[in-house]
Amino acid sequence: MTENKNILEVHHLKKSFTTGKKSFTAVEDISFSLKTGEVLGIVGESGSGKSTVAKMITHLTEPTAGEIFLMEKDITHARGKNLREIYREMQMIFQTPAESFDPRCTLGDGIGESLRNMGISKKETRNRVEKLLLTCGLTPEYADRYPHQVSGGECQRAAIARALAVEPRVLICDEATSALDVTVQKQIMELLQKLKKENQLSFLFICHDLALVQLFCDRVIVMHDGHVEEEGTPEEIIEHPKTEYTEQLIRSVL
Repeated sequence: MTENKNILEVHHLKKSFTTGKKSFTAVEDISFSLKTGEVLGIVGESGSGKSTVAKMITHLTEPTAGEIFLMEKDITHARGKNLREIYREMQMIFQTPAESFDPRCTLGDGIGESLRNMGISKKETRNRVEKLLLTCGLTPEYADRYPHQVSGGECQRAAIARALAVEPRVLICDEATSALDVTVQKQIMELLQKLKKENQLSFLFICHDLALVQLFCDRVIVMHDGHVEEEGTPEEIIEHPKTEYTEQLIRSVL
């Protein structure tokens, strides 16, 4: 796959929710692409539809309309075996890592689950889990700890290790640093930068912190009320916003 080839494409994605007799459209006609090795940021105020887009791409919620392509394959309505194959190529890192782990299981169990599901032996899984923990800045002993026994930053490092276990091509970060303090946030961003450089990963980076977006992203999409307000490089968006909404968004956070 060439560097400039699209690894992920979203075409006219829409999501509507119905409660009783009321219908609400959270995402309306969203289209974008993500290239191999690229970091695409998605920004916008709370309720703009950012997380809903991520959930549709990762099949945590079903699109109302539109199409999703991963490595040129239509994955919009993937199920069963096809869905498992998708998760080998694409993984998600959540905002609250402790909630994404089973509290009854150790971090090592959580990180190694996908490897065991692939038929890898218990011993080899343990070896890989320990290497992943080291890659993410944790010692192998963390494999035996439970989510409640570690800090938020440590748990997020373990969550990143879990996402990397299947050697995905795409990482989707949904506010992956927003629950962390500034020092830990900096450490996690340094880890993501390292992974991007060493593994040629592609990132969909959903974030409300424009300073992080400017530091990490190659391109940025601004979302407002479920649609794309504008798109460009971080410098274009922050220094030369095209719409009044983007100007207000930048003023509110910078």
